[in-house]
Amino acid sequence: MFDTLSDRLSATFKNLRGKGRLSEADIDATAREIRIALLEADVALPVVRAFIASIKERARGSEVSQALNPAQQVVKIVNEELVSILGGETRRLRFAKNPPTVIMLAGLQGAGKTTLAGKLGLWLKSQGHSPLLVACDLQRPNAVNQLSVVADRAGVAVYAPEPGNGVGDPVQVAKDSIEFAKAKVHDIVIVDTAGRLGIDEELMRQAADIRDAVSPDEILFVVDAMIGQDAVNTAEAFRDGVGFDGVVLSKLDGDARGGAALSIAHVTGKQIMFASNGEKLEDFDAFHPDRMASRILDMGDLLTLIEQAEKTFSQEEAAKMASKLASSKGKDFTLDDFLAQMEQVRKMGSISKLLGMLPGMGQIKDQINNIDERDVDRTAAIIKSMTPKERAEPTIINGSRRARIAKGSGVEVSAVKNLVERFFEARKMMSKMAQGGGMPGMPGMPGMGGGPGRQKKQVKQAKGKRKSGNPMKRKAEEQAAAARREQAAQGGVPGLPAQGDKNFELPDEFKKFMG
Repeated sequence: MFDTLSDRLSATFKNLRGKGRLSEADIDATAREIRIALLEADVALPVVRAFIASIKERARGSEVSQALNPAQQVVKIVNEELVSILGGETRRLRFAKNPPTVIMLAGLQGAGKTTLAGKLGLWLKSQGHSPLLVACDLQRPNAVNQLSVVADRAGVAVYAPEPGNGVGDPVQVAKDSIEFAKAKVHDIVIVDTAGRLGIDEELMRQAADIRDAVSPDEILFVVDAMIGQDAVNTAEAFRDGVGFDGVVLSKLDGDARGGAALSIAHVTGKQIMFASNGEKLEDFDAFHPDRMASRILDMGDLLTLIEQAEKTFSQEEAAKMASKLASSKGKDFTLDDFLAQMEQVRKMGSISKLLGMLPGMGQIKDQINNIDERDVDRTAAIIKSMTPKERAEPTIINGSRRARIAKGSGVEVSAVKNLVERFFEARKMMSKMAQGGGMPGMPGMPGMGGGPGRQKKQVKQAKGKRKSGNPMKRKAEEQAAAARREQAAQGGVPGLPAQGDKNFELPDEFKKFMG
């Protein structure tokens, strides 16, 4: 969503590199470019004005004028200001002292409240809670059935006593759900309310009545991150009419400009608490302003990547794989282990999304977006078409075996050959890293392997006398070499006079010695 903004900001900062000091004109030009980038990204005008004013003030201050690298200091200032307008620190859910904790979802129709209820339920369940989804959207056709399906997919309970489609009292359902949750020992109640296509009196009155009936601990305003500036107007109307404690952004994986999402926290004074960035129920997490700012500035999001890895990989399995790679040059690491590791990575989500969390990946964004996720499935199919012995000892895979494996997995024979070759290369590299050798093929870099042995080999290969960098000295050396070559061609010995030289006389010392 923030790709365009990220590209514009990266181009702006690139112009600052190499400058030892920033002039007033440099600061004004940079501020102007950032202002245009934010306005093009649909960020609200009051937010842009406050943002630019703060950047200019800090950029003209001593923290940049005395900095060793002014360009990096400006990037640091922009990063800190982005974190500030996104809400500052991460806001956590408030839980009731006496369960159940009641969370009410509010927002316009089509913002994604019902799906988000299931995502929030799954997220809370993964943290050890027992959530209950409550169907209070009795107006929209099939809304109750949709919530039941989402709850079933998330593996959480649902309370839906009314059929919906215009039948039933949502306020009464919300009130009864609290007693139901206490009876069934659910510690969290998530109330899904009805929305409208726009702000109207009936919507506000119903939302206020449900709020008064259940006294929620948290009211979360769900906003579609793709609807532009109207998101800010809607958020202000809900804040004044019903009130809310936090914001949830849905459809953050869309291709809209998304600047309204940057504006909501600053305009309403309420922080963004969660973000939904995909269609799957797992594509949901707490919103971290510092990590989002880091992504926008193409500095990556390694903390989220590490958290996802920790959820997917067990430490015991990781230690087991590391020991296999470290022993006997990695020969204990088989294709079965390779397949298991690949499937673990796949569980973390889309490969392109994972790569996008690494710093500097914005520069190869097109290549990342063109990654074919089905390549992982094809690789898995090839490995699963092998016999247990072939997976344990890939060296036995000959031409006839490759043909059989290719036929079984529906690929070309060359694909099987390439996979086995890549596996051997990857195993060799991972084994070297596991043994503390670092990345092979990179001599002379601390911690990156290659070691002294490789350096000695390079020195040994250096042949021939180096030429002087001084032109006059080099000319003299070349003339002396030419004279030696000419003398050798005439049968002489370098350093001694040529044969047949009649003018040659022995030195006086030699004459005495010879008598």
